[in-house]
Amino acid sequence: MADQQGTIIMEEVSDPQLIAEAHARRLRFNRNWGWLRAHSQEVYERYRGKCISVAGEELFVGDTPQEVSAQAAAAHPEDDGSFVHYIPLKKMYRVYGNRR
Repeated sequence: MADQQGTIIMEEVSDPQLIAEAHARRLRFNRNWGWLRAHSQEVYERYRGKCISVAGEELFVGDTPQEVSAQAAAAHPEDDGSFVHYIPLKKMYRVYGNRR
């Protein structure tokens, strides 16, 4: 694999409106993530090998990230705190690391 270098740009955001919007979006994300945590056992057992999205504290299931993202956006267009997650087909320990 060829070495890939990306550019990282960091900016300080000080606009109170943008900060408030980001905070509100994070609260919506936290609500959706909390819903998944509360239902994780059932969701992970039932939907292995599928993509899921949670929006409006409602679960959407499909085969691709695009499919579940579209379902979630159609049902809850106001929820910008939704997320997409893939549930691995097999339950196993996973080790993640960075290669230098």
